[in-house]
Amino acid sequence: PCEGWTARDVVRHVVQTQGMFLGLVGRELGEVPSVDDDPAAAWRAASAVVRADLDVPERASAEFEGQLGRMTFEQSVERFLCFDLVVHRWDLARAAGLDERLPADEVRWVHGLVAGFGDALRGERVCGPELTPPEGADEQTRLLAFLGRRSW
Repeated sequence: PCEGWTARDVVRHVVQTQGMFLGLVGRELGEVPSVDDDPAAAWRAASAVVRADLDVPERASAEFEGQLGRMTFEQSVERFLCFDLVVHRWDLARAAGLDERLPADEVRWVHGLVAGFGDALRGERVCGPELTPPEGADEQTRLLAFLGRRSW
């Protein structure tokens, strides 16, 4: 689904992105298992670091100036990391031949969120050009097409 990427590359991206967002507020991911050796363990470790920071009010409310303007760490997790995880869940399900269906409420939430990203959504290492979904496509197919993914 991500052109030129393997499923392991998608997991690596998700783990590294969590570290990047921690870095925006002066923190680090620290040592996590290698994605090459154990992608699931790497994901669990990185996710645990982010969740731990969200549990500390001073860390969750730390602010930074980002591509989408000034926001807190907590807002960046909600606005970007959560969107990223929903989309990459589909990528990984597709790559592994698993059920690709995303919950309808998450599809609507992501579509509403990314519609406001403007030009920041397109470009290198974000989303490719919007595709035209088949006529009569369901909400998920339309969202994925908007994000440059062909699910049909």
